[in-house]
Amino acid sequence: MAFRPAIGYGDAVYQQETPHLPAFKHADFTDRASAAAKAKQALIEKFRARPGPDDPAVQAKIAERLAIAEAREKREQERKLAREAEAARKAAEELERQAEAARKAAEKTEEEKARKADLLALEAERKAARDARYAARKARR
Repeated sequence: MAFRPAIGYGDAVYQQETPHLPAFKHADFTDRASAAAKAKQALIEKFRARPGPDDPAVQAKIAERLAIAEAREKREQERKLAREAEAARKAAEELERQAEAARKAAEKTEEEKARKADLLALEAERKAARDARYAARKARR
């Protein structure tokens, strides 16, 4: 390609020459209609060239899809069973925790009752000792 100096920029700047491009051809109605008909015919041929439902490749693809769907369903069932087992395990743990809490509460109330009974017995002993001292003092007089 030839370079020519750009006008107005001096000799140091060069501009690349563009080759002449063909002018845009305006298509008339018949050209557009025939192009559309060719495109439509190509689509029809593409559709007709597709294998039928009894083709072994199509049957294999259908069988593969069915196998994938069955495997997916099996995995979903396994996940559902795992979720149910986890829920049952958590429920059992919760019941066990509640039973342990109830046992500890009952144990605590029993300890509290025993402590109160011990305090009452100690008070009774103190009162008896005090009454004995009082009676001894009265007897000396």
